[in-house]
Amino acid sequence: MMKTTSVKSKRHFSIKKHKLKIFFLCSSLCPSLWYSAALANNALEKEQYSEKKIDKSDIQENKNDRPSMIGQTAPTDEKSIVVTGRHSYIDGVNRRAIGGGLMIKEDAPKSKSSITRDYIEKQTPGLNPMQLIALLPGVNSSDSDPMGLTGGHTSVRGMNEASMGYTLEGFPLNDIGNYAVYPQEIVDSENLSTIQVAQGSADLDSPTISAAGGVVNMYMIDPAKKMGGRANFTYGSYKTFRGFARFDTGEIGNSGTRAYFSFSDTHENLWRGPGTERKLHGEMKVVKEWGKDNRASLVVVGNNLNNYNTPSVNMASWDKYGIGVMGGPVSGTANTVYSSDYTGNTKANATYYRLHPNPFTNIYISAPTRLNLGHNMVLTETPYFWYGNGNGGGAYWTDMNKMSYGSQTMSGTVDGKNYGQTLLYEPSITKTYRPGAVTKWTWTKGINRLMVGYWFEYSNQRQTAPYSLIDENGNPYDKWGGGSNVILANGEKAEYRDTRTRTVIHTPFIGDSISLLNNKLTIDAGVKYSIIKRMGRNYLPDTSTGEVINQTYRAVLPTGSIRYKINDEHQLFFSVSTNYRVPMNSSLYDSGTYYAGSGYSNHAATGLKPETTISEEFGWRYQGKVINTSLTYFHYDFHNRLFSQTIIDPENPTSYYSTSINGGNQTTNGVDFEIGTRPIYNIRPYVSAEYIDARTKSNLMASGSGVSALLPTKGKFAPQTPRYQVGFGLDYDNGHIFGNFSLKYVGSQYSTFMNDEQVPSYVRMNIGGGYRFNSWGGLKSPTIRFNLANITNKHYLNYASGVTTNAQYVKALNGQMVKGSAPTYGIASPFSAMMTLSTGF
Repeated sequence: MMKTTSVKSKRHFSIKKHKLKIFFLCSSLCPSLWYSAALANNALEKEQYSEKKIDKSDIQENKNDRPSMIGQTAPTDEKSIVVTGRHSYIDGVNRRAIGGGLMIKEDAPKSKSSITRDYIEKQTPGLNPMQLIALLPGVNSSDSDPMGLTGGHTSVRGMNEASMGYTLEGFPLNDIGNYAVYPQEIVDSENLSTIQVAQGSADLDSPTISAAGGVVNMYMIDPAKKMGGRANFTYGSYKTFRGFARFDTGEIGNSGTRAYFSFSDTHENLWRGPGTERKLHGEMKVVKEWGKDNRASLVVVGNNLNNYNTPSVNMASWDKYGIGVMGGPVSGTANTVYSSDYTGNTKANATYYRLHPNPFTNIYISAPTRLNLGHNMVLTETPYFWYGNGNGGGAYWTDMNKMSYGSQTMSGTVDGKNYGQTLLYEPSITKTYRPGAVTKWTWTKGINRLMVGYWFEYSNQRQTAPYSLIDENGNPYDKWGGGSNVILANGEKAEYRDTRTRTVIHTPFIGDSISLLNNKLTIDAGVKYSIIKRMGRNYLPDTSTGEVINQTYRAVLPTGSIRYKINDEHQLFFSVSTNYRVPMNSSLYDSGTYYAGSGYSNHAATGLKPETTISEEFGWRYQGKVINTSLTYFHYDFHNRLFSQTIIDPENPTSYYSTSINGGNQTTNGVDFEIGTRPIYNIRPYVSAEYIDARTKSNLMASGSGVSALLPTKGKFAPQTPRYQVGFGLDYDNGHIFGNFSLKYVGSQYSTFMNDEQVPSYVRMNIGGGYRFNSWGGLKSPTIRFNLANITNKHYLNYASGVTTNAQYVKALNGQMVKGSAPTYGIASPFSAMMTLSTGF
């Protein structure tokens, strides 16, 4: 197994020095802004609160027209998006949104891009959020099945989802251990109001410890004020069937309370390889409004997913098998799908697909609340609870007379019986309990706004991998890993991994905003202090770390920004921020197969340091009556850049997991661009583009075939980062007939630090259309529509899911030849055709 570590660089000192400068700048700005506000308050207070006429066709934000980057995540903040217009349908479409719903009028003093109901509603129902944001600037989104039930990956400016923060209604979605995001579990698209992508940095109140880059915030629609609902049914390729229904209570009496309840059921056959997928999903949102700007809501999301994993794919397997070959197990190069036929209890049949289920159940609960305390003070509270339980199934060939308990070898039994050499079911189980809360107090006085807040979270994550028997047909007796497990001769349960991680997060933050020159100039400054304590227990014996592994990470993260409105159409903005991401919890633990002399196959890497980022953005926006556009230059300095690597057990290739590797230092420069229009003869085009230059600044250590040496990676292009991306969207809607077309070009992206293997560039095109009927009887705007995805049906690799230092033999700096290791990839979803019938009632 390859290990990589970064080499210490002088860059470490310069970044620390840079962070100190930003901290002292922001620390001095906060009180000075407040003092300036106090002097100017009496003269400007009346003018600041005068009402402003707003074109109803616009998307309105920031009720008091004072933009601020401080505290923007909670759905109860004043920045909530309100879609208005001359046209309004039961599905939320208004036909006026910029670029067909791919842009809004943005006032934030940093780069942000958003999609709204006008775009979301016209896509295939049930697509996951990662699929929906694919056209936005800087976003490289990849899926592996038409409906997105197997998840997907997203990178923004070269930073994948594990380096971004994801929130829904103000609560965090990233896994607390490895920061993975499972987009198929989050929300039904019919209930999505807005997805907002902040490409460069998270907000001060963003509840995330993984956002070395930006953040993706998702907001659900509010319950309707009148009783009613929606229903739709979708059928299409690969025997896909999906039904969705939502009931809105309307306002209950004169209580100011309203709610909706929704449910969806999705079935889909795997398009490559054997197996099916099914998702049951339910959502509830209750809103209570009273007094002057008081609001409380309760959001509950439940998801039950049953599908099958696909094997890790490398370039050799892709070249030989492409999208996969059905049948029994193969020898030599691994197939890109698991085998569809079970030929008996042998080692080769560890690849049988029924031994690789992926069941998961999760529940999200959040209660965002906004209380007007009077005297221009507002208290915002977002408590949440996150529960998840599931596994990625696996198989393990072993001799039950020679099982290991650390360095000891002993026999194992199931219900007292030893089965000798046999194939065992070995799921990797994760169960998470995760309560937390974000509390903010905001005081607005004239031209100034002060915010003080605190984020607290406590999580308990239990991760195990027990062994159990399979039946004569190759099926696990219990896909959840329960029932009778293998018990060793010493009475202990045999486990491939056996850990518990408790993570406690304390993050106080403070920010200040001042608006000058009749709101032409807005200056923000803030800082948060993040304390993250991981308290780990590894219950496997003879580990390199011992049973108790505690790590504490601390970081001071200042931020500042300026926005200047030249006039009503032109504005400039500049922002600088510091971000960081702590290593995955898997880096704390040994796990896997134990080898005499070298220990476990997966070694702990407790020396990994947090990834730190300093980002700067400078941008220009034009917001006219017809055309909106944005152009942003960005620069990042990374220290201890963390990348995901897929670790495969050499003795058991069907067992693999992801961990962090240190990619050293990195510098990134680039430009984002987007432009969209309001309707021109009912047509709304949209274009986005990005150019990026990302360079590794360190020579990295690599190991292969007993040789460890520094590789000449300094100056190489960073992996998982396409140099060029272009998105194009075209929407037509005359009230009855509607259609849309989208195209995304993604340039090639390296999968190694030595740039000796890559994902080729590709183009993906989708098309959709339909007809919206007049309301009839109890049916409101009944609609029929079709969606065609990947219309050229091109099969291609779309993402480097696991990077390595080198794929081929490489000459190290000392002249030695270092053997490479294979990166892993994702395979893009194929052509699909879906037909949908929908109506309101």
